[in-house]
Amino acid sequence: MTQPVGLARGLTNYGDPDFALYLRRSFARSMGYSSELLARPVIGIADSSSGFNNCHRHLPELIEAVKRGVLAMGGLPLSFPTISLGEVFLSPTSLMFRNLMAIDTEEMIRAQPMDAVVLVGGCDKTVPAQLMGAVSANRPAIGLVAGPMMTSRWHGERLGACTDCRRFWARSPTATSRRTASSRRNRWKTRFVC
Repeated sequence: MTQPVGLARGLTNYGDPDFALYLRRSFARSMGYSSELLARPVIGIADSSSGFNNCHRHLPELIEAVKRGVLAMGGLPLSFPTISLGEVFLSPTSLMFRNLMAIDTEEMIRAQPMDAVVLVGGCDKTVPAQLMGAVSANRPAIGLVAGPMMTSRWHGERLGACTDCRRFWARSPTATSRRTASSRRNRWKTRFVC
């Protein structure tokens, strides 16, 4: 027996598989997909973009390019959201949420009718989480690593992600006052050490 493909994969259990497939196709048609498109293999696109993740602010454009490529190769591209790990916006650290993202990615791949998945993300916690999830879901997957954070300019100088963070922090009034206070505390301690 051959494995179901596309929308026929992993049908919702209503007790009648024919009804489940009819309902699924009807709902997909209501989203504007033609019968021809719905007969194609479904390629999921894991979207880890978020307003809280500056590393992934360019993902929407990448995902649109992936969709065009999937269509051109005869697939039906359907994107779906996953947890997004924006390092500086998560507390205490994004590493604490990596396994949760892996579980989320795995279950979203497993639960939805996709024949393969494109994992779109970047950063050192997101990529491993997506790969762990896809491997556990046992679907063919390819990772599109989004690349480094986009640079910006300030007073005509090109700035990178964290390559310039420490340099500017060291110049900031807050860092300077903290260093001065720390230096005073250290002098105080050395004067009164028995």
